[in-house]
Amino acid sequence: MESAMKFELPDELNAKEPPERRGLRRDYVKMMVLDKTTGQTNHTQFYQLDRFLKKGDLLVLNASRTVPAVLKSIKEQDGTEVEVRLAHRKNDSIWEALPVSGSVKKDDVIRFSPTLTATIIEQSDHTPFVTLAFNLCCSSLFNQIYDLGEPVRYEYIEEPWNLDYYQTVFATIPGSVEMPSAGRAFSWELLFRLQKKGVKIAYITLHTGLSYLLDDKWHKGPDKNFENYEVPKETAELILETKHAGGRIIAVGTTVVRTLETVAIEKGMLQEASGWTNLYITENTKLQVCDGLITGMHEPEASHLQLLSAFVDREKLYNAYTDAIHQRYLWHEFGDMNLIL
Repeated sequence: MESAMKFELPDELNAKEPPERRGLRRDYVKMMVLDKTTGQTNHTQFYQLDRFLKKGDLLVLNASRTVPAVLKSIKEQDGTEVEVRLAHRKNDSIWEALPVSGSVKKDDVIRFSPTLTATIIEQSDHTPFVTLAFNLCCSSLFNQIYDLGEPVRYEYIEEPWNLDYYQTVFATIPGSVEMPSAGRAFSWELLFRLQKKGVKIAYITLHTGLSYLLDDKWHKGPDKNFENYEVPKETAELILETKHAGGRIIAVGTTVVRTLETVAIEKGMLQEASGWTNLYITENTKLQVCDGLITGMHEPEASHLQLLSAFVDREKLYNAYTDAIHQRYLWHEFGDMNLIL
């Protein structure tokens, strides 16, 4: 495995609150534009994105909607409390989940509400996850999860911000347990302005899984993290048309890059597809679909930085990140943005 990119991130550059709570519109966060060829950086704000995209370019967004994945329950057998974090949706009624407090074993039934229960159908010492079979499915299950759950929040977040702050404006298909945050800075106004300029917009879905497992002994590399994706027919066709006409494909988020490149590798070309991906992209990956990337600021040694180095060489990336720290960019899901073109 390639060595990870190390740098010191001062604590005050962890975005602890959404931009809206700092008095900014979501599309007014800072944006560092990084030229992948020269390594030059340009500092602006996200709402200026249309200045850097051209007529004929295609933006690909992840339509996955964040679910409030932290759920409290009690064990039917003895009334003890169990808190779980949903980790990966397996089908319409089955989820993999991480028990955070309380202990459960196979065949235990846990109750979340008068109408919602789940049976532990798998539990093993080789994984921190258990498999939950809920008594409801589809939209009835999602309605209960949205009623009862709280969003996953990490230690740098000091206040229990409402779920709305963890949604992109265009998200439609529930399933992500962590916000696909690269799309967070978009407003409808900016999307309409881009379309008016002739930038096309298409959607894929990749439902993000739980990345932080509380206990380092279970830490999994990205190649062990399988996430569910779907590329609709119209998106695949639009990408091929754009490529053919010489336009650029700009992925909004590492989730979009992993989805599109997975399909290109597995099918030999980009086409309509759905499945599970554990694709780990590094500086040695030759990207077949994506020409540019819009993403947040990634923490030191994160696997996402390996993915960024498939777009721009590591030294240029490192210098740009050093620049972003000097310019006081904010990190994480409520932070600032990076456009690599």
